[in-house]
Amino acid sequence: MYKPLSKTISWTHHALAKMNFYKLSKPRVLRVLHSPKRIEEGVAPKTVAMMQPVSVFARGGSVSGGKAQVRTPLNSNRVWNIGMKKEEDWTQEIWVMIEDAPDGRVIISAWRYPGKTKPKSESSLAKMREEYQSFVARQTQDEGIKKRKKVV
Repeated sequence: MYKPLSKTISWTHHALAKMNFYKLSKPRVLRVLHSPKRIEEGVAPKTVAMMQPVSVFARGGSVSGGKAQVRTPLNSNRVWNIGMKKEEDWTQEIWVMIEDAPDGRVIISAWRYPGKTKPKSESSLAKMREEYQSFVARQTQDEGIKKRKKVV
């Protein structure tokens, strides 16, 4: 699936247009490639999608369900929560879709997602692949019809 190798990087026109639309710079997209939070198999064949949150903040959650509070000895007004487990949370994600080619790595697309996505399951990924293959089949069929009309 994903192999972190030192390869030359090329950009598609689509990726550059999307980066311009979502106000993403080349170094920001490369940072997503360097340290992604999540890596998933892409919908298109031989592609990989990588995600990194825009800004991560800690959200408190209790480990045991209750909060243990301790007052500090120097300042009695200050209260610390002990036994709290901090969960990472974010409001935006940056996604980059790449394809590893023999001569280098091609960045196909990059986009900003306004929310938090859930990891894809195998069943949803299979359904998306099926939809993608039917779309490609329809496109090739339509191109064949257009060619035949031109010949006749």
